Amino acid sequence: MRRGARSGLVVLAAVLGLAASSCGNGVIDKSTDGVPPAEATGTLRVLIPSFPPSTKGREEFDKVVKDFQRTYPKMKVEPDFATYANLNEKMSTSIAAGIPYDVMVTGVGWIQPFASKRIFADLAPYGVTPDVIREKSIGALVPAAMYEDKLYAYPLLADARAAALRISAFKEAGLDPDKPPKSMAELKVAAEKLTKRDAKGTITRAGFDLAAPTSFRQTYTTLLASTGTQLYVDGQPNYNNADGVETLEWIKSMINNVQVYGQRNAAQQPLVYTGEAAMGITGGAIDCSDKGIGKANCDDLKFFRFDSGKEVEFVGGDLVSIGSRARHKDAAWAFIQSLIKPESVDAIAKLNKKIPAYKDAVNSPQAKSNPLSKFVAGGLELAIYEGGSANWLEMRGNFDTQLTQAVLGQKDPAKTLANLAGQSR
Repeated sequence: MRRGARSGLVVLAAVLGLAASSCGNGVIDKSTDGVPPAEATGTLRVLIPSFPPSTKGREEFDKVVKDFQRTYPKMKVEPDFATYANLNEKMSTSIAAGIPYDVMVTGVGWIQPFASKRIFADLAPYGVTPDVIREKSIGALVPAAMYEDKLYAYPLLADARAAALRISAFKEAGLDPDKPPKSMAELKVAAEKLTKRDAKGTITRAGFDLAAPTSFRQTYTTLLASTGTQLYVDGQPNYNNADGVETLEWIKSMINNVQVYGQRNAAQQPLVYTGEAAMGITGGAIDCSDKGIGKANCDDLKFFRFDSGKEVEFVGGDLVSIGSRARHKDAAWAFIQSLIKPESVDAIAKLNKKIPAYKDAVNSPQAKSNPLSKFVAGGLELAIYEGGSANWLEMRGNFDTQLTQAVLGQKDPAKTLANLAGQSR
């Protein structure tokens, strides 16, 4: 989901030793922890890729700052509006310079790698427990926020995926759109029936869009989870098994059978939206206005989730943490409290076309704004996600390369998964 991770971790590993001996040398502020909020002074450093570089994005961030300063009126807030492409480098540089961030927003799959390197602070001192997340946020994301039985992040946004079918295509093929195929076996039968070819046998309409022209990592994770098999369990690989091999073999059987490898459209949007595919994986939001795909296209879509024994919904998203080397941990928690207020999260969700990660997300403004967001918001407790190992940010690239090689017949699927499992730690 995010790029630039591997190079960032290499930099991070290189600077951790330097940080251990020099942390604090470049920090001007004294710690304000324990100081009454009304008297605390200094600068709160916030690394936050959740606000887009637009006037509206800055306006919404300023509202969060204003709310925070009701509690910490003398504290300044210094934002770093990073992107997920340069997030690792930003974190690494700040540690090496001795001026760490107080608040950091990262993604699902990032917590274990950074918590294992002691970059994040345990949130237990601020009353944040798994039960609190289950009560106020998305319980299914608790493991994604934990490492070695400690909680290091609070869910902010959910970036979910679903599958969709074209009602008209199903009816044309004699299939019932009110009974979507869900298991891999059902999906393959329906996809083959829905695939259209010209006189030369060239695919002219994909039966199923895997939404992964050259990267099958997330698709593999989702389909594997639908069999009841997680990618990692307690940080250990859990895909080098019969379910893992069967899932990879299934993807291989679909490519150049119901969809041409590497297929995408100019707009880089799901092919099912435009009728270039009869079924396919979607994002978490859809624009049904005339500026988007239009009402007629939206009305021809029906959404569903994968279920090869377990109904699942792939979820990524943004999580917010306190830096372990932060000079203002108490103030950082106060800022996070302002950030996760419903009005703040609703604004961020709208800006990013994601779902707010609070309990009643299905009734959020974003969920009500379009039928796809409404659908995925109703399935957040079915969340599954990639990652889980301490070296996941390095492993993602390995998965992308090696799964593709297996799908294209360049490597044996079973040996590919065994090799990946051996590289995990």
